[in-house]
Amino acid sequence: MPKRNFLLSVLAFVGLWSAAVPASAQALLPYSLQLNSEQLEQNGLALAQDAIQLVRFQQYQQALPRAKLAAQLAPDAYQTWFILGSLYVQLEELDKGIETLEKARTLAPDEAGILFTLGSAYFQKEDYAGAIREIERGLKLQPESKEALFDLGNAYMMLKQFDKAVVAYEKSLAEDKDFWPAINNIGLVKYEQGDLEAALEKWQQAIAIDNQAAEPQLAVAVALFANGEREKAVALGETALAIDSRYADLEFLEENLWGETLLSDTAKFLATPQMQAILARLGELEEIEIAP
Repeated sequence: MPKRNFLLSVLAFVGLWSAAVPASAQALLPYSLQLNSEQLEQNGLALAQDAIQLVRFQQYQQALPRAKLAAQLAPDAYQTWFILGSLYVQLEELDKGIETLEKARTLAPDEAGILFTLGSAYFQKEDYAGAIREIERGLKLQPESKEALFDLGNAYMMLKQFDKAVVAYEKSLAEDKDFWPAINNIGLVKYEQGDLEAALEKWQQAIAIDNQAAEPQLAVAVALFANGEREKAVALGETALAIDSRYADLEFLEENLWGETLLSDTAKFLATPQMQAILARLGELEEIEIAP
């Protein structure tokens, strides 16, 4: 699964919202001509709730103007800056996102979600040291966040600090033993370290948890191919790409933290006549499915 936006703090934020918004802020008051500061803030928080509902349906562009207005109406509520900054990060307006999230942090310095989202923003800017700094600050406040620990592992992995990455992934698994993305990424580390057997074990463990996860299935296929088991590799590769054909794109795999060795072996695997025929057939099926 895509790693860069795995920690979608906008949706995590929804869990905080019920306690943050007064009951009287559930509806806007457009007919009121003389609104006091408390009413304005409540209206701003209600607008932010509307933005969150749009986020649930991935309507980020529609959510953004509501979030902007919410921050104007309720500038002293960290929640409005948090949701606005999170939206900027989701839309890859990273500098705006960081600036806005810093405003939220000023208002709520002990809110771990803000720090985790800042870490995500720095990760997307490829400032992995900055990502580690912010995520670790957040983990001091909320050490049990499996998603944040996963993101921390990803940042260490990008810096090729593999041992620290594995420690972070294992801490994530201590919070949820069935959190297969962390298991999968330990497999990625092991493959880059030349431990094919350990990598296969981790990926097969991930598949046992979720047999519709395309990534570990393709990784196993590539490992089998590299080990000379071509027939098994092709069969499993076809299964994986039928689930999600994006994994045939090397750039997509790199975004998902596949390392140099695994990418090189994947390129060789996908270039085989058997896999090229499978990719052509899958491409034809996709064209049929999307045709009007």
